[in-house]
Amino acid sequence: MSKLFIGFAAGLLAGVLFAPSTGTETRERLARRGRELKDKFNDLIDSLSDKFESAKDEADEFAEKAKQKARAYSNQAGNSSWVGETAK
Repeated sequence: MSKLFIGFAAGLLAGVLFAPSTGTETRERLARRGRELKDKFNDLIDSLSDKFESAKDEADEFAEKAKQKARAYSNQAGNSSWVGETAK
């Protein structure tokens, strides 16, 4: 991630140094590029957040299915109590 910012800063600096623009135009361009980078970064964060949320949901579902299977095997073996539950 830091390489992305270093690359962006280097490109921005080179653009400022070699741009034949007025100060106002250069500041406007820098502001626009900064907003574009911020938007791309926010999109990346949103995408990562969605992926982590999806993985969490899948893990929760897998754990619940495993727990149900363990209970079923336990009941088949004649043991009706399960860890965390009180004996009947």
